[in-house]
Amino acid sequence: MGKNDFLTPKAIANRIKAKGLQKLRWYCQMCQKQCRDENGFKCHCMSESHQRQMEVFGQNPHRIVEGYSEEFESLFMEHMKRSHRFSRVAATVVYNEYINDRHHVHMNSTQWATLTEFVKYLGKTGKCKVEETPKGWFITYIDRDSETIFKENLKNKRAKADIVDEEKQEREIRKQIERAEQLGGSLGDKSLENEEAKLLVRSDEGGEKKIKLSIGSLNKNVVKEKGEGSGSRFVFDDGVSVEKVGKDKGGKTGRGSALDELIKEEEKAKERSNRKDYWLCEGIVVKVMSKDLKDKGYYKQKGVVRKVIDKYVGEIEMVESKHKLRVDQEELETVIPQIGGVVRVVNGAYRGSNARLLSVDTDKFCAKVQIEKGIYDGRVIQAIEYEDICKVVQ
Repeated sequence: MGKNDFLTPKAIANRIKAKGLQKLRWYCQMCQKQCRDENGFKCHCMSESHQRQMEVFGQNPHRIVEGYSEEFESLFMEHMKRSHRFSRVAATVVYNEYINDRHHVHMNSTQWATLTEFVKYLGKTGKCKVEETPKGWFITYIDRDSETIFKENLKNKRAKADIVDEEKQEREIRKQIERAEQLGGSLGDKSLENEEAKLLVRSDEGGEKKIKLSIGSLNKNVVKEKGEGSGSRFVFDDGVSVEKVGKDKGGKTGRGSALDELIKEEEKAKERSNRKDYWLCEGIVVKVMSKDLKDKGYYKQKGVVRKVIDKYVGEIEMVESKHKLRVDQEELETVIPQIGGVVRVVNGAYRGSNARLLSVDTDKFCAKVQIEKGIYDGRVIQAIEYEDICKVVQ
């Protein structure tokens, strides 16, 4: 058996040493060769293969160093993301874990001479949060993945929606207080007038009876007289006919105009309370308008909302392919059915109610619907925008 044969102790020791890490100063990055001692590194530098690599390096040294720097940075950040994504850790700990792979890109081939310089570079570029402590440099990975950014955007949307709701409530409370202050002075006078209008007056003279009544919200008094042998008739104090007294300048009765105003006030209050910046709900048919999904064949295709996630994201089941997607509401559009179809009011005063589509005004981009079921059963909404109604899956 020879001196350096395969199974000799010296050959086995050399193979064991070659498997582990050696000193960085005896490593040649251009040739990717690790030498075990200074003499071996000197012999390698004098070799013909190393000289050829150095000629290639001399032609464009900056480009090669930048390439090694980018590769070192990407591998380091990949290890940081995989092993210490949500923790604050010492930079030396991460670096020691990174160099465990003997085939890694060494730092002496990059633009950074020391680990401190590289850590400062990560802090300046905003890729990591860097802290200098008496125990050394500590770094924290800053997650910039699309999924994380998407979740942060959802949190920001929810926070903004909560702030908007609080501001709306405050404005509504202030308006109610102002309205109460304005009406506070006139409430006493109106109560007195109503009490006088409801007085019942009886007179025994001539066997006649007089009753004063009020019609609607008018201040006119009606006297009903009954005489012997005469028919019943209505006599007004001012001698004005019923039609003339009961109608205002616009031709509407006082009772009708007051009722219309009450309905308008009610709808305005419901509009303020039910108008939100999110409109997705389960069981409606929507159209996907995301151009990013155009290559996959989902652009302008219809789907059914099966689940709503965090108010702004819908789990969509495509009608044709039955594939399930998660799409933000900003990339979705409501669908209007044919005349007579069932829709759901997804935003506004009657939010959450089902209605029947009666007609469509394409010029004004609005529709006429009639509420079905519930406390507003039968109520007709004359002009509701396309964005506030959506087709219901049958």
